[in-house]
Amino acid sequence: MVFIGTEALRSGAVSPYALRSRFVALYPDVYLPTDAEITAITRAKAAWLWSGRRGVVAGQSAAALHGAKWVDARRPAELLWRNRRPPAGVNTWSDMVADDEVRVVGGVAVTTPARTALDIACRYPRGKAVAAIDALARATRLNMADVSMIAGRYPGRRGIRRARFALDLVDAGAESPRETWLRLLVIRNGFPRPTTQIPVYDEYGVLVAVLDMGWEDVKVAADYEGDHHRTDPARFNNDIRRHEAVTELGWIDVRVTSQDTEGGIVRRLAAAFARQTGGSARRA
Repeated sequence: MVFIGTEALRSGAVSPYALRSRFVALYPDVYLPTDAEITAITRAKAAWLWSGRRGVVAGQSAAALHGAKWVDARRPAELLWRNRRPPAGVNTWSDMVADDEVRVVGGVAVTTPARTALDIACRYPRGKAVAAIDALARATRLNMADVSMIAGRYPGRRGIRRARFALDLVDAGAESPRETWLRLLVIRNGFPRPTTQIPVYDEYGVLVAVLDMGWEDVKVAADYEGDHHRTDPARFNNDIRRHEAVTELGWIDVRVTSQDTEGGIVRRLAAAFARQTGGSARRA
């Protein structure tokens, strides 16, 4: 819970002593309990309160309020607000925003998912932007046609050309930033754009696996396995059975971890394509 200190004192909700001893200021005159966890959502709401409730939460902060995962709570809150001298922990910008590009979420003014996606695409490097918008799309069922429509309103906006490239790569099937990273890696290295979250059924119609990404026509898949796959015994054993099942069904599942190099991943995928097609690796 975040609140404006002067308002709480004026209403009698807290005493001056309680405000000093039990709460801490995250931003000027915006407080939260001393033992509260500071999340990306907390920062977003606090920044909006700091603006006197007149700003619009935007960018990664808006994505967090829309339910997107993986938003770094250590990063500054992002706000559409004309104040060019925000406190530490708040980034502001004063781009134009139309009324239909703002909605209220939990009482807070926030850019819509489509406008949020455009802002992120314009302001972040391509890899980070795509990962963030993937997460936003997964949380909100983002309609990319709506993003394109809003982008058309601002043809001269800084970063708009870069944004169009990033937006074309968005895929709501990514379940983590590392899955996005892996997908962009294979596309960048000339492989056909993979399908994400591919269900694989056995001869009895039973679902045996859902592959992170792959190419169904040649039965080659790529799965990113985070540390939880290794440290959770039940997950580890399930992964072994899953891998055996898809292999028996004719798939080559290239399993990728944080220890793999980019070159090694590309070579393994090229070899898998060559084995499945009986020739050279299939490229775009």
